[in-house]
Amino acid sequence: MKNPIFCAIDMPNLSDAFDICSSIKDHIGGIKLGLEFLSANGPAGVEKINTLGVPVFLDTKFHDIPNTVSKAIKSLVPLHPFMVNIHACGGQEMMKKSVEALDHFDKRPLLLAVTVLTSLDAQDMQDVGVKLSPRDQVRRLAALAKESGLDGVVCSAQEIDVLRADLGDDFKLLTPGIRPQGSDSGDQKRIMTPREAIEKGSNYLVIGRPITQAPNPVQAIQQILDSIK
Repeated sequence: MKNPIFCAIDMPNLSDAFDICSSIKDHIGGIKLGLEFLSANGPAGVEKINTLGVPVFLDTKFHDIPNTVSKAIKSLVPLHPFMVNIHACGGQEMMKKSVEALDHFDKRPLLLAVTVLTSLDAQDMQDVGVKLSPRDQVRRLAALAKESGLDGVVCSAQEIDVLRADLGDDFKLLTPGIRPQGSDSGDQKRIMTPREAIEKGSNYLVIGRPITQAPNPVQAIQQILDSIK
């Protein structure tokens, strides 16, 4: 994909979401529909966004017992997403069963695993009982995801270089927590600029508020694209 930007649409109002997607659809690589949008609008909302003809990443972050997650993943295929995701910390059996659920389809979405959320830092990890650093935990979970047959992972830009070395160039890396120079970091902690992330080897960049809250979203996108050329 030539344009790596997936604009994060994390809003409950379908009309507002459709309007912003319509205005930027010719300038982005795809649209990321998050849990706030999906919870408010369901499959009908996804189908409405699909009418724009832009690749859609369903940011579902499923994490449950293997049977439940595999069936949930299978239920998304009729919505024709470009990408879907699950949590790697759900374990290898959950990930393998999710891959198997998609293998029945001739045209399937990319299946990615979330490693460590970009809103977490080392202290947050310790608070929930994970003694590894975020970087080492990401490496562990990404290796498990590849071994389980997934297409790639969601990771912060700070782990891209080591994952490229560990897992090769064909493994997809999708990077949230991307903030253009001078942008507010918001609730993200492990962040990086678009140019830095692309230079390190990210395939897809998830960027939300710096675009959707900009006075001119199209101009904001163009400035990001100029910065990574």
